[in-house]
Amino acid sequence: MSQAPIPDQTPVQLLRRWVVDYFNSHDRSVAHEFILPTYALEIGDHVFAGRDEQWLPAVDQQMQAFPGMGMTVHQVVSAQDRVAVYFSEHGATKGRMAVWSGVGIYRSNGQHLTGCIAQEDYMTRQRQLKSGICDAVEAPAVSPWDTLPLGPNPAAEAVVRHWLTRSWPQTHQSIRSDDEHITGMPLHFKVQSVELTELFSSGDDVAFHARQTGQYLGGFAGIEASNKSWLLNVNGILRVQDAQVTSGRIIRDRGGLKTRLQQDVKP
Repeated sequence: MSQAPIPDQTPVQLLRRWVVDYFNSHDRSVAHEFILPTYALEIGDHVFAGRDEQWLPAVDQQMQAFPGMGMTVHQVVSAQDRVAVYFSEHGATKGRMAVWSGVGIYRSNGQHLTGCIAQEDYMTRQRQLKSGICDAVEAPAVSPWDTLPLGPNPAAEAVVRHWLTRSWPQTHQSIRSDDEHITGMPLHFKVQSVELTELFSSGDDVAFHARQTGQYLGGFAGIEASNKSWLLNVNGILRVQDAQVTSGRIIRDRGGLKTRLQQDVKP
């Protein structure tokens, strides 16, 4: 008897399974139902290639460190073959709690998730675990799983492409970068060039992954500015109205940048 074909699922439906059935349930067995064996996660400078070989074991390790870890979804943006999510993960380890945000972009073939490129603000997590003071979890999206693709908006995409050529920090109060709105300690980074490996729009919202190259000018305690060129991975979801970026969420791989800077100054 032939096996029944797998019904098509929208990227949002697949993301719901990822968050609700797999991640928040800590049930790795269901991942085989909607995630391809060749699934790979790219995060910062690291690639976890292969669902069973590298990706699931990496998440298992994090779940063991944070046994009650969960995820709250704040925003979902969808196209026909991709879905972006702004989320927070939160949990406790060794008696200390933390909440840290991320932006992920998932690819879909209509039946399975095929890959993801994400950034998570691990420096925020380190700050809270060190201090023993946990940040608040932001409000969840009211109805993330009802999100529909609104169609591409090339004009909004062009605005975001140009916006990403600007240097950090950005001072718009409605655009939050990492935990700068909590600490008041911005990263100073002069952008020289930008490579966009992911970018799509849905109505006024634009999701992206960018690889910015530029000069570190300050922001990390004890690390002086450098005139060399450095890589900064950036994920975000931005809203464009009247040809301007008006709000959004940015997560940058500050940890990767900091590590490279520290290695450069070692004797």
